[in-house]
Amino acid sequence: MNDKQLRSRPIVALVGRPNVGKSTLFNRIVGRRLAVVHDRPGTTRDRLHAPAEWNDVPFTVVDTGGIEVLPETVVAGRRPGPERVLAQDSAPYIPLMRAQAELAIQEADAVIFLTDVISGLTAGDEEVAEILRRARCPVFLAANKADNSRLRQTALEFYALGLGEVYPISALHGIGVADLLDDVVRALPPSKPEAEDERVKLAIVGRPNVGKSSLLNRLLGEERAIVSPIPGTTRDAIDTYLEWEDTPITLIDTAGIRRRGKIERGVERYSVLRALRAIQRADVALLMIDGVEGVTAQDAHVAGLILDEWASVVVLVNKWDAVEKDAHTMVEYTQWVREALRFLDYVPVLFISALTGQRVNKVIPTALAVRAARQRRIPTGELNRLVRDALARHAPPSKRGRRLKIYYASQPGVDPPTFVFHVNDPDLVHFSYERYLENRLREAYEFPGTPLRLVFRRRSRRSSADGR
Repeated sequence: MNDKQLRSRPIVALVGRPNVGKSTLFNRIVGRRLAVVHDRPGTTRDRLHAPAEWNDVPFTVVDTGGIEVLPETVVAGRRPGPERVLAQDSAPYIPLMRAQAELAIQEADAVIFLTDVISGLTAGDEEVAEILRRARCPVFLAANKADNSRLRQTALEFYALGLGEVYPISALHGIGVADLLDDVVRALPPSKPEAEDERVKLAIVGRPNVGKSSLLNRLLGEERAIVSPIPGTTRDAIDTYLEWEDTPITLIDTAGIRRRGKIERGVERYSVLRALRAIQRADVALLMIDGVEGVTAQDAHVAGLILDEWASVVVLVNKWDAVEKDAHTMVEYTQWVREALRFLDYVPVLFISALTGQRVNKVIPTALAVRAARQRRIPTGELNRLVRDALARHAPPSKRGRRLKIYYASQPGVDPPTFVFHVNDPDLVHFSYERYLENRLREAYEFPGTPLRLVFRRRSRRSSADGR
């Protein structure tokens, strides 16, 4: 399966009120401890997603944690009636649980709705269930913490939510998780690329109100070459076709995310589902940030999605016309953006104004150059000459008296460019030397905006016999 297919996996979102075990189930599904788990509600503070596989079905699991306690003035905006008494820790979270459930419905291919058998059925569960009943994707109700037969019997009360079968599980001990996942993966769509075409797909991503819609309108208005707006594969998104100097392009618009009154901060956190889907589909992500407000935590969240997906990217600093600046501002701002978003020098940073059109004409040509770099292939002979020169200039450091040896290198794939180094022991590769090799590749060949995947593999006996 190539990288484009891997980035087209179905999404399974974990939804539920705080402290029901979403992060524990996330770790159980992916097979390693990635999410922070704590008894305190709301421990998961950041976006978290990872590839997973069950019964040979690959998918992406998303832990939709990150709910923060809201001020009482926000909670007062929606109080349940006296007939719906809230659990002690549920009231502050209701607005964000609703937003979380709504976005999961829109963007996920399946939702696992987690409840807590020990706490029992709460008004918070009912709020989420009310939204999930309207879901267009399959919903699986998992009653967690059912560690014994008595608690598994107690789980039957969750049938009152009207979401179909209840799966009593223990995410901590793995009880019942296999049966749950068996049914989840059977309900997922095939993990394959969406309808392939020759168009270059550019996704406009970023937090709300950074100017995504303005950029889309400016690009389309200047070129006046729209073929037609069509419904996108991503739910509630719009794909727009345009021709740019005889190059067919699909613009994937993710501008449908909107702030929701006083709960905007929480909703922004859950926008990662939509951003993830757009990044998975795209050849290049156009990451927009607000030049006036600067880089925010949510910008870093979306940048993290891009890095995790090995996606190519162009950073667009919008509203540059409104920024006070001098001769040094652009250079200093560029350095700040790259450091804050964890991007190195390989990522192009454009300073634009979607409002006035300043430098907007550079956006698509830069994105096309990045996409071309993603397809670049280096001949094996040239690659190995580069590696030999890099070894001569800077020998690998030793580790416990042993030194890394690189016998030869190859590039078996593109999208992104992937380089395999056959070595004596992969454990001897220090991250600083891996970075050194990547820098040498970038010095010799242009890979703007595109990550390079370096794989270090122990040389096989067959290769040794061949004299390599």
